[in-house]
Amino acid sequence: MPFEVLTMGRVGVDVYPLQTGVGLAKVTSFGRYLGGSPTNVAVAAARYGRTAAVITKTGRDPVDSRFVGTSDIAPTPVTFCEIFPPDHFPLYFYRLPKAPDLDITADELDLGAVRDSAVFWMTGTGLSEEPSRSATLAALEHRAKGAVTVFDLDWRPMFWSDAAHARTQYGQALRHSTVAIGNLDECEVATGEREPYAAAKALLAAGVELAVVKQGPKGVLAMDQSGAVAEIPPVPVAVVNGLGAGDAFGGALCHGLLSAWDTRRAVSFANAAGSLVAGRLSCSDAMPTEVEVNAKLDEVARAV
Repeated sequence: MPFEVLTMGRVGVDVYPLQTGVGLAKVTSFGRYLGGSPTNVAVAAARYGRTAAVITKTGRDPVDSRFVGTSDIAPTPVTFCEIFPPDHFPLYFYRLPKAPDLDITADELDLGAVRDSAVFWMTGTGLSEEPSRSATLAALEHRAKGAVTVFDLDWRPMFWSDAAHARTQYGQALRHSTVAIGNLDECEVATGEREPYAAAKALLAAGVELAVVKQGPKGVLAMDQSGAVAEIPPVPVAVVNGLGAGDAFGGALCHGLLSAWDTRRAVSFANAAGSLVAGRLSCSDAMPTEVEVNAKLDEVARAV
């Protein structure tokens, strides 16, 4: 059976400090978690009962890689972070000279699975280097906008030579995508526009049918090709670690799109899911269930 959600890109090991508010030099213990944005999105979607899978690669090290490819170019990447709530979470990627998930080639893809999945999710990082760039574009072209194709703009400056090069590659992917999601920095890289309404309009002009602009403490703006706009206010949360919130948002949005919810309902659900994970330490392990998200939405409604 086709997957309901198929993602493509990063996988790795997140090593997060168990002490917050201090630099790594003073941390004495860490937690080890599954990581990588597309992987987190797949896990989040699976929490809602969706069939999900990830196209990725690991290194040839002691990880369980029965269902993913392996590469000889480097070990499976590790990511360290520092945690300074509420809004400072420096990341340290150990992906040099290149991570295995950037070694995916077009001839390794199961194009039938890519074509038939109800939602295909890819990220900007996958466009940053070859052969992953060509593989990602091949997957997008094979779908030919036949179903929901989500481009997570996912701007990581350390993976690119400069923003201008990223914008060129992003433009190619946007032509084959139906949904684009990004924060203000990511939207600016993709379109040159930072003002939320202008950025959303630019993403729509680039070819997508739904543009979702995340504005942090100002909430979320969503706009579709008809010009309809949904402005979703932020959900209050005592932030523990904000790094997994965007991936929780993504997996929840996939669930909403698959459920044929209207834009406001789908984005509101995703926004609440992101807030729940921002209040937790890990990413994949912290992804909520539908019951938890609906309880959060009920709590917000009662507080209004």
